Amino acid sequence: MSGKRERTLRSVGIEVGDALRRAGINAVLTGGACATFHSRGAHHSIDLDFVLAGDVTRAQLDETMGQLGFKRHRDRYVHQDHPYFVEFPRGPLAIGEDVVIRPMLMRSGRRIVRMLSPTDSCRDRLAAFFHWNDRQSLTAAVQIAMRNRVVMERIRRWSDREGALDKFEEFRAAIRAARKGAR
Repeated sequence: MSGKRERTLRSVGIEVGDALRRAGINAVLTGGACATFHSRGAHHSIDLDFVLAGDVTRAQLDETMGQLGFKRHRDRYVHQDHPYFVEFPRGPLAIGEDVVIRPMLMRSGRRIVRMLSPTDSCRDRLAAFFHWNDRQSLTAAVQIAMRNRVVMERIRRWSDREGALDKFEEFRAAIRAARKGAR
């Protein structure tokens, strides 16, 4: 990572995502870090999950991450200058049972990171709420929806396929309550 300045999860995510892309490694930022991006920091995470697609060797990851100052420690990459760590779950990229995911490109200056769209990041957090009753993930999904245009009908149809229309309605009620509280 360049410089000794304070690093944010966002700056680390952009730098890592861009380095992976430049190295020809197909990786998409997902999970809590993606929720941090789309919630504009309202949700907090200390790890960055990049889902890998295609053939990527451990040596390729070690080389690319090493150039950024990360060292592999078991199944994650850590950096001595900040608390954020990076993990690489193998694909396929999926949200619940949905495997037809189209990542977006987020640009920051000349850097580009592939990541879930706000709608897909919201669905990703809702999947944890639907399947494990993770209330923190529900809160993150609400924070994403409050700060972005998300396609609610797409989320509703997906929720129906996941067998979770009741929890989708809870999500909608939580958004209404958050909007009321923001006035």
